[in-house]
Amino acid sequence: MPDTIEAVDRPVTRDRGDRAWFRLAAFGALLVVVLFAGYGIGRLNAFGTTSAPAARAPAMAMDESQPHQHTADGSATQGSPAMGMGSAVGGLSISSGGLSLAVADPAFVAGRARPLSFRITNASGTPITTFAEVHDKQLHLVVVRRDLTGFQHLHPTMAPDGTWSIDLTLAAPGSYRAIADFTAVVGGNPVAATLGADLTVAGRYAPVALPAPVHQVGVDGFQVAYAGTPHVESTQPLLITVTAADGTPATLEPYLGAYGHLVVLRAGDVAYLHVHPESDLMDGKVRFWLAAPSPGTYRMFFDFQVAGKVHTAAWTGTVT
Repeated sequence: MPDTIEAVDRPVTRDRGDRAWFRLAAFGALLVVVLFAGYGIGRLNAFGTTSAPAARAPAMAMDESQPHQHTADGSATQGSPAMGMGSAVGGLSISSGGLSLAVADPAFVAGRARPLSFRITNASGTPITTFAEVHDKQLHLVVVRRDLTGFQHLHPTMAPDGTWSIDLTLAAPGSYRAIADFTAVVGGNPVAATLGADLTVAGRYAPVALPAPVHQVGVDGFQVAYAGTPHVESTQPLLITVTAADGTPATLEPYLGAYGHLVVLRAGDVAYLHVHPESDLMDGKVRFWLAAPSPGTYRMFFDFQVAGKVHTAAWTGTVT
């Protein structure tokens, strides 16, 4: 009898189960539709459009007119969002991403000009000869002594064989850091990098202590001041004001595609950040967005142009 009852009842039980499963599946499908509709509405409210997200742009397609800072591998972090635990730095390595900085002769004589020559090579040692133009130049070269004195922002020229060169004078004995900031084109693809190599000047090295932190300095008859406090935890604005000797605002001119360039170097290891400002002035001020890489002491170098001449203001800053 139990076997007979089971045989009779099984079809009925399965039919009910099928209907219950169908109802559950239909409810699940409806829930998925509702969730996706809500997601679409949320995107519409947040961004003003329901269009599909744009494909990731290649490195060369970045809008260099917008504020950004170059990171450890030379890539650029654009915009002014919060950035966790500071920004990465560059210039600490002679090789990165399959590219290397090869200096022909790193030894200099104090106060004597001579050409600095170098190449950017690939993993097999072959010189790279194609570079993307970034901020009006194919390569930006920063040279500074390891005590952060003697700062120079230079733009060497490249020969057809891939050799970069520029006349360079290093004023005093010591160890200097040459930092090349560029975007090479390798196999048709842009590869951004920031590489560094040491230069030496023989003689008795007398390190110079960094000036005390201030927010305003005088340079070439201008007063240059900044407002803002860099932090590690988030990106913060820095507003830079340039005034003439009589106190009137200076008429800043675009230099290398922007109203100013800010190079930030960390004391101790000469870690490098190259920061570019917003494309427009804010009430005559240049606004940068900066996230400090770490707590420590830094030297900030601001290049600006007035009446066709480039000037450089420098400050010491401390990030706690």
